[in-house]
Amino acid sequence: MANRLVILSDMWGSKKGLWITSYLGYLQQYYDITFYDCQHLANISLEVNSPENIHKEFIDGGVETAVAHLLKKETVPSHYLAFGIGGNIAWKAALKGLPLKSLYSVSSNRLRLESERPKANVQLLYGQNDEFRPSDTWSDQIGVDVEVVKGFGHELYTDEKIISKVCLDLLAKVMQKQHVA
Repeated sequence: MANRLVILSDMWGSKKGLWITSYLGYLQQYYDITFYDCQHLANISLEVNSPENIHKEFIDGGVETAVAHLLKKETVPSHYLAFGIGGNIAWKAALKGLPLKSLYSVSSNRLRLESERPKANVQLLYGQNDEFRPSDTWSDQIGVDVEVVKGFGHELYTDEKIISKVCLDLLAKVMQKQHVA
């Protein structure tokens, strides 16, 4: 049986998510994938899709709405790959009982505000030039390793080199389990 992977978009959802097809191309032969557009999960529908408006909608109740919807939809233990606000949604849902086997979160800046971590394998990836990435103090206090990639900013997950790296990291986990079994 294939490993189940739930992918959560960034705040843009499918609107600016052509890069997501690269992840799907790499991973779909090894995982049974479910994809969620975080704007849909959060019931966000805006006339003006500016970064400020979208961010405000998520902060003003959208994250909580998305967490509630994810908890209703996902009842099977799964691996999660999340980008930006999607990582924050998966993290908060895991703390409320989402059956999470692992979380690989890329550029999830709002995690720096969390004081508790999910009881699962958590892998965090940020660009060195992302001004809102969590501090080393935060990662030490919460007990999670943060990998920082030199020369990249917040949207590093849209770069083909990073897409390849993230997918290889995830596939290495699948291959390890197959060799152990």
